[in-house]
Amino acid sequence: MRNVYYNRMRNLLLAIPCLLVSTLAAVPLTPQSTPVKAASLESHEGLTISALPWMNSSNYKEKFPKKSPYSAGILAIQVSFRNDSPESIKVELRQIRLTVHLDAENTQELPPLTADEVADEVLKPAQKDPLQPRPKLPIPVGSSKSKRGKNWADLQTHVQNAAVPSGVIAPHSTVQGLLYFDLQSQFDLLDTAHLYVPDLLLMRENRPLTFFDIDLARSR
Repeated sequence: MRNVYYNRMRNLLLAIPCLLVSTLAAVPLTPQSTPVKAASLESHEGLTISALPWMNSSNYKEKFPKKSPYSAGILAIQVSFRNDSPESIKVELRQIRLTVHLDAENTQELPPLTADEVADEVLKPAQKDPLQPRPKLPIPVGSSKSKRGKNWADLQTHVQNAAVPSGVIAPHSTVQGLLYFDLQSQFDLLDTAHLYVPDLLLMRENRPLTFFDIDLARSR
């Protein structure tokens, strides 16, 4: 009886992997099974900064149900500041730059757009000549404004609500949100782009921290 029991159990164990393989093979791949792109990150001195460019129009639908910055050539980067230190850290958000390489000898540092600037750019009047190409980088910041009204106010509110809410990260806490950069739809520049975060301060000691230079190509 023992031998019979052993053989039956052995056959059952051998059959389980085959059953699993057959079952998995029969399950079609779905969009949910597609690997999620990971954010690029850098960590030192108790601070971790991660950055994930939103490179698909579907990323923007929840935050921007009507008008999307992406459709106007503006890139949103989801950033997270995690402070694992026992002291508050201040990040000067306006000093952050998106470094893009236009060619082998030409690099430009793009400043983040304010909520007002994003709304202006998204809602500005369309070009009269549809065949006229959009201006190439370098981009003249604040060169155009839209007519401000209810639509502008609604979009500005959405942009502000989705943005990084504060540059002060309390001890053992995380602050996250979006930064906006006008790439004039030249999203291929992200192949060699970096997010440069230069101005950080350990507040109680009034001591500056080392800058962050995050390679965004790793998140694509």
